Amino acid sequence: MEISALLDALHVAERLKDATRHCYTSGGRHESVAEHSWRMALAAYLIRDEFPQADMDKVIRMCLIHDLGEAFTGDIPTFQKTAADAAREDALLDAWVGTLPEPFCAEMRALYREMDARQSLEAKIYKALDGLEALIAHNESDLSTWSENEYALNLRYADDKVSFSPYLTALRAAVRAETKRKLGMPPD
Repeated sequence: MEISALLDALHVAERLKDATRHCYTSGGRHESVAEHSWRMALAAYLIRDEFPQADMDKVIRMCLIHDLGEAFTGDIPTFQKTAADAAREDALLDAWVGTLPEPFCAEMRALYREMDARQSLEAKIYKALDGLEALIAHNESDLSTWSENEYALNLRYADDKVSFSPYLTALRAAVRAETKRKLGMPPD
């Protein structure tokens, strides 16, 4: 990639460092979108041996780019995001991706299509990690930072996203057990 195009892309991506999510870190500050994406990518790297049939490099790329649209709109929690919000974010992201040089424009558009379709193993893994990372982050944050709806949400969110994989289903169960301990609930 030509240097000025690279710098332009990195400057846009930098916005994700300042785009905060509604979740807090264990240290008590708002988590950034960039931190969420980074830890998803790290998780993909760490579980690569569990999915030998998957292209985990592709999963890591999906994790890294999945929230780039929030560089233009900021983060809207999944339980508040409307179809209009999603459409606006998608349109702004697509316009920006269209400014990237080839082959990156075509590659990113193909990745976003694959991610949206959620049919490939790689897209399913990425989407499961997206949900699981959010749940893990909530479990690490102080309970006083949770909104009222998150008590129930943390017990059931992402169940559908992990159901294709015994490994991710077991990880989801472990995260649920952490949530129950945090909430002072008895284990299953």
